[in-house]
Amino acid sequence: MKSLFSRFAGWMMAATLSVLLTGCGYNDFQRLDEQTKSAWSEVLNQYQRRADLVPNIVATVKGEAAFEQDTLTKVIEARAKATSIQVTPETLNDPAAFNKFQQAQGELGSALSRLMVVSERYPELKANQGFRDLRVQLEGTENRITVARNRYIQAVQEYNVLTRSFPSNLTAMVFSYSVKPNFNVQNEAQISTPPVVDFKK
Repeated sequence: MKSLFSRFAGWMMAATLSVLLTGCGYNDFQRLDEQTKSAWSEVLNQYQRRADLVPNIVATVKGEAAFEQDTLTKVIEARAKATSIQVTPETLNDPAAFNKFQQAQGELGSALSRLMVVSERYPELKANQGFRDLRVQLEGTENRITVARNRYIQAVQEYNVLTRSFPSNLTAMVFSYSVKPNFNVQNEAQISTPPVVDFKK
């Protein structure tokens, strides 16, 4: 009778443990963590593609003797800053490092946008086939960056929801899984202000 009771208690304990482990979300954390790392790798891949285009763009633009040197200098400096930041797997869990990296990439994107706007004033440069090809490659890369960032945002959202939801939040506390930082808008206050439209002019 005693052995029957101990067997029954063992089965009950195993069943309870199985249910607890199934609902704890440990495997989901592993899956979603890998998913965010994979999505982040693609973001870095596209940022690197953009950084690799910059020297060719700068070299092509330098051929236009009258081109604004200040604009070129800002692009070169922004690229140097963006590529000098060491990105490690820990960056994904460090909001300060993540924001520093994001800010540097934003500065490079802004400098390149300014370069493209200024280039419109130079007909010979606009007519240059090499520059036109580089411009198309840059536009394609910017689109890829947007897609990669969107996938990363979705992956982080899934991970963060799991981290903050019950009962998986208990697993997060036990194993020190914290909410991951995500991309944000650098000039949020500026873009949330509606533009002033004056039809009197």
